[in-house]
Amino acid sequence: MSPAEPPAVLPGRESPWLPRFGTPPPPPDAPGTRLICFPYAGGTASVYRDWREHLGGGAADVAAVQLPGRGLRMREEPYTAVEPLVAGIAAELVRRGLTRDYAFFGHSMGALLAYEVGCALRDRGEPGPRHLFVSGSRAPHLYGDRTEHLLPDAELRDFAAGIGALGAGDQALLNSAYLDRRLPVLRADLRVCNDYRWRPRRPLDCPMTAFSANDDPVADAAGVEAWRAYTTSSFLHHHVHGDHFFLNGDGPARQRLLRELRRELARLPRAADAGHSTTTQHREPSWMY
Repeated sequence: MSPAEPPAVLPGRESPWLPRFGTPPPPPDAPGTRLICFPYAGGTASVYRDWREHLGGGAADVAAVQLPGRGLRMREEPYTAVEPLVAGIAAELVRRGLTRDYAFFGHSMGALLAYEVGCALRDRGEPGPRHLFVSGSRAPHLYGDRTEHLLPDAELRDFAAGIGALGAGDQALLNSAYLDRRLPVLRADLRVCNDYRWRPRRPLDCPMTAFSANDDPVADAAGVEAWRAYTTSSFLHHHVHGDHFFLNGDGPARQRLLRELRRELARLPRAADAGHSTTTQHREPSWMY
């Protein structure tokens, strides 16, 4: 929820859905796995602006999804339902040829979007993600039981502060014009999450890694562990110290998150060598929805 620098606009290469921060991206057919990151509710693509330098040993590139209503898309209306939002993201990834060798990372609402976009791409006959990383998010079937998007503005500000959306140095934002401008976007994103209803589908077939934090009031360890049923491949669950927004700042939890991401991405074989299939042994999930 902190103010962030605008992304660098690169003529001819820029997408409103996938802004760039610095150097141009590699071509879609460049070797190596591209990590595509999804923001949390109220968040922007700039949350991931320095991830490429941290993950350079694992990912060939890092791209971040920018949702309408924020950043250079400030004048666009934010989505309030998951289906059209997922359809728009999936169509953009296909249009730009980014579904050949890729992995997804999503935090909180971003994890839900990453999963749904993965399912949407599968329904379109596109290759699935090589790996799905979910963070600070309950499993999809556990969504739909909250009503924060209905809170008055003052209570919504308190909710944002209570889950760690405002860091210790950002408490002044509770009464600032900046936060007032961000509240409609946060409210819209929370409505996306709170109105979401999971529908039964077969699990994804890519490996999955999940991250939970011990002081997270939104996604506890059990809720994050429930993602295990959403893959027929391997599942790892890392539990770290921190609150719901442990991926921000530069503390030990964020460093561990980036270290584990880099390690898992580096282990992925090149898609051409692996036939674009997962290399871990497939298994039947312990329980299914």
